[in-house]
Amino acid sequence: MITAIREVRRAKNMTLDDVARACVPPTTAQTIGRLETGTRTVSVGWLNRIAAALGVAAADLVKLPDRAELPLAATLDGDGAHAPSRPAALPPPVAAAGAVAVTVSGSVGDYRAGDVIWCEPLEPASFAQAMNRDVLVPRPGGRFLFGRLIGLDGRAGGGGDDLNILPPGAGNRPQVVTDAPWIALAVRLVRDL
Repeated sequence: MITAIREVRRAKNMTLDDVARACVPPTTAQTIGRLETGTRTVSVGWLNRIAAALGVAAADLVKLPDRAELPLAATLDGDGAHAPSRPAALPPPVAAAGAVAVTVSGSVGDYRAGDVIWCEPLEPASFAQAMNRDVLVPRPGGRFLFGRLIGLDGRAGGGGDDLNILPPGAGNRPQVVTDAPWIALAVRLVRDL
């Protein structure tokens, strides 16, 4: 199996030791180096461990003949754009299983017409992970509410949560949604420049 472990690691400015320490359980830089170069066979288990340490999907570390990669041309920081010290390539983004999208047809708040917002669904037990983040919330009758989750209140006597959602745009007032079966957390903004 041909992997892109080295390319992804370099694109993320991580050393072999950084990746080794981020693995669960931790391993050695030498082991990561052997897996990168192919002197040690990369199992699915290793691929998953290294992907988690790099913060990417395991599929992003496998080179497939028909899968495009984006060559890393530069890195940008407060001092400007700089050429990478070594050639690197990044895998294009891939949506997570179960993900949904929101298209922006008219500019509102920080979003521009033409933007696409990728969202990952959360079950009620995980709603707190979305505090102060933008979410898509289903409403009765096939409607939705999109905005910042600014409050999560458990109701007395059991039975669900009240979600306080602030829609984007100036002058909007928070709206309360009760007993949402799920919400989708905005995780990626795709914008044409």
